[in-house]
Amino acid sequence: MTGTQALGEPHPGKAVYQKYCLTCHQSDGSGVPGMFPPLSPNEWIADKDKMIELMLNGQSGEITVNGEVYNSLMPAHDFLSDEQIADVISYVRMSFGNDLEAVSQEEVAAAR
Repeated sequence: MTGTQALGEPHPGKAVYQKYCLTCHQSDGSGVPGMFPPLSPNEWIADKDKMIELMLNGQSGEITVNGEVYNSLMPAHDFLSDEQIADVISYVRMSFGNDLEAVSQEEVAAAR
């Protein structure tokens, strides 16, 4: 997350989430059973590097999250800026019952 967030202001990643992630992962991060995994609880969310890789490269084929199999496509979002990717990953890692540290745009840049 870049800069500081004023108390009461929405997280900067929320707008990115609403534009690019909400359709599949839903407004509450619950996902769609069998198609799109929930964002909490989700063991993948804890892995910063995996989250950055997923955002940059997307994912296709079968994956297992929390013991449930999902088989659909997550498109690459490498067209987003490092700041936008860091913000949206940080938003997910701090929302939907998750309480994880933010991802920096420098971490995203290093993974490109």
